[in-house]
Amino acid sequence: MSNRRAFITLLGGAAAWPLAARAQQAGKLPTIGLLGTATPSAWSQRVAAFVQRLRELGWIEGRTIAIEYRWAEGHPERFADIAAELVRLKIDVIVTAGGAVLAAKQATSVIPIVFAVANDPVGGGFVASLARPGGNVTGLSVQAPDLAGKRLELLREVVPGLRRLALLGNVGNPVTVLEMAEAKQVAHLLGVDVVTLEIRSAADIASAFETLKGEADALYLAGDALVTANRTRINTFANVARLPMMTGFRENVEAGSLMSYGPSFSDLFRRAGDYVDRILRGTKPGDIPVEQPTKFDLVINLTTAKALGLTIPESFLSRADEVIE
Repeated sequence: MSNRRAFITLLGGAAAWPLAARAQQAGKLPTIGLLGTATPSAWSQRVAAFVQRLRELGWIEGRTIAIEYRWAEGHPERFADIAAELVRLKIDVIVTAGGAVLAAKQATSVIPIVFAVANDPVGGGFVASLARPGGNVTGLSVQAPDLAGKRLELLREVVPGLRRLALLGNVGNPVTVLEMAEAKQVAHLLGVDVVTLEIRSAADIASAFETLKGEADALYLAGDALVTANRTRINTFANVARLPMMTGFRENVEAGSLMSYGPSFSDLFRRAGDYVDRILRGTKPGDIPVEQPTKFDLVINLTTAKALGLTIPESFLSRADEVIE
């Protein structure tokens, strides 16, 4: 077997040649740059799902590919610097999510970018259309306009006397602002009053809760990298204030909030592995359509429910995808 053919075989088949060849010429393995918006612990299950899918497709970290991990730890102001660093490293694909997608796109128009999670990729200017992204960016959208309504309906089932809702989110994030507006609109339709708690940094969390002074029956948390990175702190404040909390991130429920409903982020990151595989095997990112979530998870923390004095109906628990005890 020739050296060239042996190298292709090592990388998982002849189809892997296009980017693999470029990487070989540069004397390195094909390299993925993973730009994490939150902390490694917050993203642990997502990264595990992504790496596992790559392994199934023949891309084994340290053997047939390399992964450069960088973490913004909930600080959006770091996105641009990290994206620029990954571009300087001449990596082959950038994988990221949320607000960091725009920073990556601004840093390079050449290196393929895969977003595992994006709220509105067309409106955000990441892609030309979902069917034909064009350019160097593609991935998975979590666009689901009725999610806020579904979350509030679920919250009312568990907190039947819900009359006044606290709404907490990072108003520095345009996507969060849209989610908060949607949640507020749905709450008003349901006859629920809303008090809005605006934060822009971790330093604002304590004062946001202080303004509440017990004037809410429950809390709706609009998720993004900032709140995910500070999930333990937010949960502590909410539970001390005896506020049942609904969010879109299962990581918050693991950290002690009452429940979450939303797309399965682990599933989305797993599917991002398929995008990376196709790109490393020569498909242009602009030719791979943006896909929508297919798996939605309802997760509830029974320990938190008991601590808050809530009785969760058996019918509700039977619908949950995961019950944390």
